[in-house]
Amino acid sequence: MASNKREQLILTAQALFSREGYHATGIDRILAESGVAKMTLYKHFKSKDELILAVLDMLQEGTLQQLAVIRQQLPPREALLRTFDGLHLWIHQDGFRGCSFANATAEFQDRTHPIHRQAALFKAASTAHFHELVDALGVAQPGALALQLQFLLEGAMSMAHVQGPGDQALIARAAAEVLLAGAQTAAA
Repeated sequence: MASNKREQLILTAQALFSREGYHATGIDRILAESGVAKMTLYKHFKSKDELILAVLDMLQEGTLQQLAVIRQQLPPREALLRTFDGLHLWIHQDGFRGCSFANATAEFQDRTHPIHRQAALFKAASTAHFHELVDALGVAQPGALALQLQFLLEGAMSMAHVQGPGDQALIARAAAEVLLAGAQTAAA
């Protein structure tokens, strides 16, 4: 439940953007569903783009906090694989409609647009999560392995969006285990 009007706008917009898309969702629809007055919206956000950025910030903050907890609480290899387990749980939640950041880049294709840049920064932070974990494992070429793991994660999300929820994340997890085994052999 939202604790204030700004949060209510962000949560309502996030749900609508996820269901209907960024461009297809109008401000009037967000206002009607949130029950917030137009003046209040413009008190908090100068434009729809600012509201989209706030939604992406909220999603990024929550996801990166979850990833940080995993890194802090588990050994690196287990934390890395748990990332795919978390993805499996997420794609099986009601209302899964793919990655909000990938969807944003599809609608805001200009790489210089602030929304596209925000999504790209999140993807870089996600890769950094993998990089930190593979660094801790002491594998050869940790940068390449981090990217490979990110590609597995992205592919699983994308395929779950296209096909509907299934075992995409578990299949990606199995591939990650193969990559880890090969990387550990290379480092030995």
